[in-house]
Amino acid sequence: MPFPSGSGGRDLRNREKLVSKGSVMEWVVLIVVIVALLAVDLLVHRGNHEPTAKRALVESAAWVACGLGFAAVVLVWKGSGAFSEYLSGYVIEKSLSIDNVFVWAVIFSSFAIPARYQHRVLFWGIFGALAMRAIFIFAGAALIDEFWWMLVVFGVALLISGVKVIRHKDDEGEHEHDRAVKLLGRFLPVRSQLAEQHFVVKEPPSPGHAARWVATPLLAALVVVEVTDVVFAVDSVPAILAVSRDPFIVFASNAFAILGLRAMYFLLGDARERFHYLAHALGAILVFVGLKMIVSHWWHFPTVASLGVIVAIVAGAIGASVVKTRRAEAAGIGQAVAREG
Repeated sequence: MPFPSGSGGRDLRNREKLVSKGSVMEWVVLIVVIVALLAVDLLVHRGNHEPTAKRALVESAAWVACGLGFAAVVLVWKGSGAFSEYLSGYVIEKSLSIDNVFVWAVIFSSFAIPARYQHRVLFWGIFGALAMRAIFIFAGAALIDEFWWMLVVFGVALLISGVKVIRHKDDEGEHEHDRAVKLLGRFLPVRSQLAEQHFVVKEPPSPGHAARWVATPLLAALVVVEVTDVVFAVDSVPAILAVSRDPFIVFASNAFAILGLRAMYFLLGDARERFHYLAHALGAILVFVGLKMIVSHWWHFPTVASLGVIVAIVAGAIGASVVKTRRAEAAGIGQAVAREG
C-alpha cells in the first residue's frame, strides 16, 4: 500500500522504520548476549574438571539471575505485557526442563560418561538445542498466524503429552543407547572406549585396515541428547506459544531457561528419587497450558494468572515431594532402629 503524501506519510514511514530497526536491534542484542554467555561458560569450564555441588549451585543462581535480568530488559523495551509473557515462558521452560535433566542422567549412565566430560557434551547439546528451538518457534508462530485452528491442534497435542508425562516410566532414556550407536554407525564407526574429551579420533592403521576416523561414546551420547531435546521441544515450544505469539519473547525465554540447564543438571541430576511428584506437576502444567491454548481463540486467560497457576503447581509438587521423602527417610530410620532393638 502506498504511503500518503505529506508530513503524515513521512511520519508513518519513520515510525515503521523505527519499529523495524528496533526489532532487528532487539534480536542482535539477544544473540550477542547469548553468544557472550556461552563464551564465558566455555571459558569458565575450560579443562575437564569434575563439577562440585557447591559450584553447580552458584552457577545455577547466576544463570537464573541472567534470565531474570533479561526480564527487566524486556520490561523496558516492550512493556509490562511482554514482561509477564517472558516470565511465564521462562517458568514453563524451566519447569519442563527438569525432566530433561533427569533423562540426561540416565543417558550418561548408560554410556558410562565420566562427570568431568559431561559438561562438554551438554555444552554442544545446548548449542544445538538453541538452533532447533529457533526453528520450532518460528515455524510454530508462522503456522498459528496463518491458521488459527493450529492453536487447537497444538493444545490437543499438549493435553496428550501431559498425560504421557504423568504416566512416564523411570527408565526413560535407557533404551536410547543402542539406537544412537546404530544411527551414528551409518556415518562413522563407533568405538566402545572413550578418548578423553574427543568426539572423534583417528585410529592408526592395522593389518588389513587403513587408518580411519571413528566416533567415541561421547559423540554417541551427544546424539542422544540432541534427539531427546527435539522430543522435549515438541512439548515446550507449543506450551510457550500458548502464553505469547511474539517469536522474540518465546525464543528469549526459552534460551535463558535452556542456558542454565547444565548447572541444573550437575545440581539435580542424581536427585530424581527426591522429586516423586515432579512428573505429575509437569504433566499438569502441559494439560493446563493445552487447555489454555485450545480456548485462547475465543477467551484469553490472563498471563499473570497463568504464571501464578504454573508456579503454584511446581511449588506444590516440590513441597509434596519433600514431605514424602522425609516420611520415607523417617520410616527407614524407624525400621533400622526396630531391627537393632
